[in-house]
Amino acid sequence: MEWPLFLLILFGSLMFLMLMGIPVAFSFLVVIIFGAPMIWGLGPGMSQVILSMSDSLMKFALIPLPLFILMGDVIFHSKIAPDMIDALDKWIGRLPGRLSLMAVAGGALFSTLTGTSLASTAMLGETLIPEMEKRGYKKPMSIGPILGSGGLALMIPPSALAVLLGAVGEISIGRILIAIIGPGLLMAILYGGYIILRCIFQPSIAPVYQVESAPLSKKLITFVKYILPTGFIIFAVVGVIYAGIATPTEAAATGALSCFLFSLVQGRLTWDVMKKSMTSTLRITVMVFVIITGSQLFSQILAYSGAVNGLTEFVLGLPTHRMLILLAMQVVLLILGMFMNAQSIMMITLPVFMPVVYALEFDPVWFAVIYLLNMEMASTTPPFGLALFVMKGVAPKGTIMSEIWSAAMPFLLLDVLAMAIIIIFPQTALWLVQMMH
Repeated sequence: MEWPLFLLILFGSLMFLMLMGIPVAFSFLVVIIFGAPMIWGLGPGMSQVILSMSDSLMKFALIPLPLFILMGDVIFHSKIAPDMIDALDKWIGRLPGRLSLMAVAGGALFSTLTGTSLASTAMLGETLIPEMEKRGYKKPMSIGPILGSGGLALMIPPSALAVLLGAVGEISIGRILIAIIGPGLLMAILYGGYIILRCIFQPSIAPVYQVESAPLSKKLITFVKYILPTGFIIFAVVGVIYAGIATPTEAAATGALSCFLFSLVQGRLTWDVMKKSMTSTLRITVMVFVIITGSQLFSQILAYSGAVNGLTEFVLGLPTHRMLILLAMQVVLLILGMFMNAQSIMMITLPVFMPVVYALEFDPVWFAVIYLLNMEMASTTPPFGLALFVMKGVAPKGTIMSEIWSAAMPFLLLDVLAMAIIIIFPQTALWLVQMMH
């Protein structure tokens, strides 16, 4: 069978199963179970499926994934977030849109602890939206900044999705985790700048209110109690990787231990918190591991069918600049992000995209950063971005989805601007990586 026909059958069957309402990971497994015998024969095909499942999960590089997820779950279930927000509140002055700026600062801070954007969005929403509503903030300046800042969890280490991207795309996980620091901070700066400018030119969107000044001693106490430990956690994850002291796997272990100790010192590490954290981590990890298994099998089937080589040769034969091909990839990801979650998009696109990336001689770490930023956008892209539905759950009563979509749009445009900067100036993502030991 010619590879274009085989590819059409494979993707056609996949889309049909997904439209039937079958979960994406299981849709892939069904397609793989029927696709493998078409390539290798019934007996060898089933043997290859079993062997590939075992091989794809027996990887040392995957260990950081559940540990990063556990970090976020411990912080989320121990409910430390409101106290951290209160500590930040004492340090943010009378700037325009101060509660929206607090969402950005809180999003950047939680990103170093949670590793998952949905948990960060939920924590910020539950903590800040009631106060924003009380102060008369309009929805574009309450919902929007929280949606944008929640996504920073994918772009600031520890990022569980960065680990998944490295595992599925076979790119250095440690280098990706370091590379996303600069772009993540760039996004936070763009968000903050936009909020200040909009509130200056449209003050009614975030009314100014009287702020009680806190004595310096109280500021220092809250800083030491809630903000300073975050610095130790950041070093336990990012610092040890950058200094060459630990591998990403070892750093994930020190990060998880640090989050447990942080919760313990705060008196929040109860049996109930541990039970909920472990259960949630187990459930998410199993789902992600099924995705990884399906992705590896899917990659092998595409490779053996000749589809990967055929597509790569087709792309290289196009009479166009390689940067236009890169932009076309991003458009495909953006469209998929309107309807699918990031893990599903990775399963479909990475086996096809990575051979093209290597053939066009793009830096795989640089491409991974751009890809991850696109996945961050996917979680807030209407109509089906998962973060939009999380926000609907914590938004003020009576909020409709169209208002959430509208609030998300300016921050999606800022993400596009950040992506353009990273594409035009690759050193935005690569300078820290190149300085690693």
